[in-house]
Amino acid sequence: MTDVQNIPTPDDIAVEAPAFVRDAAGDTTAAERSAAPTQAQLEQEGDIAADYIEEFLDICDLDGDIDIDARNGRAYLSVNAGEGANISVLSRPDTVNALQELTRLAVQSKTGVFSRLILDIGGSRDAREAELTALVTRAIERIEAGASSAALPAMSSYERKLVHDIVGERGYTSESDGEGRDRHTVISRRA
Repeated sequence: MTDVQNIPTPDDIAVEAPAFVRDAAGDTTAAERSAAPTQAQLEQEGDIAADYIEEFLDICDLDGDIDIDARNGRAYLSVNAGEGANISVLSRPDTVNALQELTRLAVQSKTGVFSRLILDIGGSRDAREAELTALVTRAIERIEAGASSAALPAMSSYERKLVHDIVGERGYTSESDGEGRDRHTVISRRA
């Protein structure tokens, strides 16, 4: 198991959404420009992403079932397959991240709005969450052994969010530090 996958994601790069987004009638308001995506917009993102992934799987001659969900202000797409399926060739973290970025771009080209879609292939997100949990456990062990804090390797904002949640559940505190690709999480005891 590696401690980090240093793969930049759009979360690591400042990307601006278009100055405005028009609805089907061509109207827009200031509130609509700055508001979080609605459930309907997230479902639209999910549908566009599912079409893109389905075509990708067909081109690659890979089998997979696609599940769409919308939660926490993001569209989630999961690609799963049964025993003996060949989907595992896509489930490596760097491959999932690359395909996630391509899928986000496909959604953005259809909607005109930056997508924060999360893609999971063959349980890759659960596997990465388990790796992050192990990193947090080792960091907390260092703190319990006397260190004032423990810094984790650089990771994407999505992964840092997962780490913050894990750390909070363990009764410690964490904050992100650094810029761009070097942005990482620092864990310490609660004050």
